[in-house]
Amino acid sequence: MKKIFLVLFSAFCVAAIWGYTYKTPAPPILTPDCYESCYSGDIRDQFRTEAMTPAFAAMHENPAPFELENATGSAISFAAADGTEAKGYLIKSRKKTRNWIFVIQEWWGLNDYIKREAEKLAAELGDVNVLAIDMYDGKVAATADSAMKLMRGTVTVRLENIIKASINYAGTDAKIFTIGWCFGGMWSLQSSLLAGKQAAGCVMYYGRPENNLEKLKTLNCEVIGFFGNKDQSPTPAVVNQFELDMSAAGKKIVTYKYEAGHGFANPSNPSFNKEATEDSHKKTIEFLKARL
Repeated sequence: MKKIFLVLFSAFCVAAIWGYTYKTPAPPILTPDCYESCYSGDIRDQFRTEAMTPAFAAMHENPAPFELENATGSAISFAAADGTEAKGYLIKSRKKTRNWIFVIQEWWGLNDYIKREAEKLAAELGDVNVLAIDMYDGKVAATADSAMKLMRGTVTVRLENIIKASINYAGTDAKIFTIGWCFGGMWSLQSSLLAGKQAAGCVMYYGRPENNLEKLKTLNCEVIGFFGNKDQSPTPAVVNQFELDMSAAGKKIVTYKYEAGHGFANPSNPSFNKEATEDSHKKTIEFLKARL
């Protein structure tokens, strides 16, 4: 009798578990609320997790084909902190200068569109070396699916080593500014944190902010950020919290928020906003010129 009872009880438990499994949908990797409040890991790993989701990919239309003509820069490679090589696209100043701007790619990779942005900055600012950093070690995505795969293959330690290698390449007396969009917007801030006392100014376009107050306290430069009120990554709530965190850390930040979605400054994005792009670019140049 005891054996029959145990068999029936076991069968009931198995049926209950199966019933729950089929009736309860699998949860997303992280809910939006959790992105904003309960995720306690490294923000860079958090973004990597988010960037591998279909919801994030849906915010990015495949970039329009673009080929850079009459390039003013050149491809370079330099030693990375992990003993390998890092790569980039360098537009050198015509005269010797301590001023450097690190341009950091979107999640697509260091494509010709980002190289053109680097060239525009070099032309408008003049006395500055502009280094567009290759965070994917030569790989470039043309579709959202391939960008997700490249993101899946990234390792935070490797990305950090690439930035450290860029800082070493610029030299110990370099005055370093950073700028980036989306993935690059996040890494613009992270690069300024890694640059320490050499950091001179940080420009973020809709990048996920750092939420660790102790890390923010080590920041040695001002930040200017451009965000969309219709963006879902980062959301307006995340940006508002970033402003509070910067204030709590005793750091200066100026943000501009547009009625635009994610990727509003990229002409190939469905959320491209010409007015917001022109205004943010004008403010970016003013910010950098005032500190060069």
